[in-house]
Amino acid sequence: MSTQVVELRKVTKKIRSKTIIDDISFNVYTGEVFGFLGPNGAGKTTTIRMIVGLMEMSSGDIVINGKSIKTDFEDAVRHVGAIVENPEMYKFMSGYKNLVHYSRMYKGISKEKIDEVVKLVGLEGRINEKVKTYSLGMRQRLGIAQSLLHDPKVLILDEPTNGLDPAGIREIRDYIRKLAKERDMAVIVSSHLLSEMEMMCDRIGIIQHGKLKDVQLIEDFVGTQSQVYKIEISNADQIVAKMRASFSAWEIELVNQDLLINCKKEDIPEIIKWCVEEGVAVYGAAKAARTLEDRFLEVTSDKKGEPANV
Repeated sequence: MSTQVVELRKVTKKIRSKTIIDDISFNVYTGEVFGFLGPNGAGKTTTIRMIVGLMEMSSGDIVINGKSIKTDFEDAVRHVGAIVENPEMYKFMSGYKNLVHYSRMYKGISKEKIDEVVKLVGLEGRINEKVKTYSLGMRQRLGIAQSLLHDPKVLILDEPTNGLDPAGIREIRDYIRKLAKERDMAVIVSSHLLSEMEMMCDRIGIIQHGKLKDVQLIEDFVGTQSQVYKIEISNADQIVAKMRASFSAWEIELVNQDLLINCKKEDIPEIIKWCVEEGVAVYGAAKAARTLEDRFLEVTSDKKGEPANV
């Protein structure tokens, strides 16, 4: 059974008169990957810096494994492993010597423990080579290994796939999911890469202009929508205006020569019948899949019609 391991309680950060983070609250549980998603400048890294103690809160509290960062800082943060922005390593040293160096910051980390985390992130074959020979993906994995040395209950990764090629992104994504499920660890991942977050995360929280807009299970978040069907027909661009006039109660969009129609499932036969009567060939009709990108843009769009800060 999952247990709550991170709790943000009405956290606010102000710098002079400007509110950077505005009264945000959310929980993270063991065994899940929690995606912290937002446009650049929305407040993701600021929030993470407050969770790991690199930045002080103006008000509110953050509780990690039952310990408050405000009143019990050392006991709270000892349960956290984190990579904020890019992992920094000594490039002239081997990966293994880097881990030995970082292990000295904690008590009781054995050679066996170092070997365990090396195996966990899949660096056994290259761990004795100098870090300057590593690809960016390998350095990210070494950074994750370093953050796991003390067996944290929470792993926080800020933009972990930045700069990686598709193969590297998939590698890191698979390791993150493995850690959450096999180690029963709470993982918080911040990113603006929507497709990756959709494949990686169990829940998603969207932040914009320092405010938390929504927190939901990824499948519920993507599924929160009107019923939209995609109709593949011939000459869609020529017939769309006439269809809108005939079915004025429905929202009808033309996207890449396909029609997206906001209607009920029971209305589809009527639409197909109308197309046939108009001499339009129908190639297919199916419920349109909604992506995280669709929902993200919907949630973060400026209600005044101005573009979101990206």
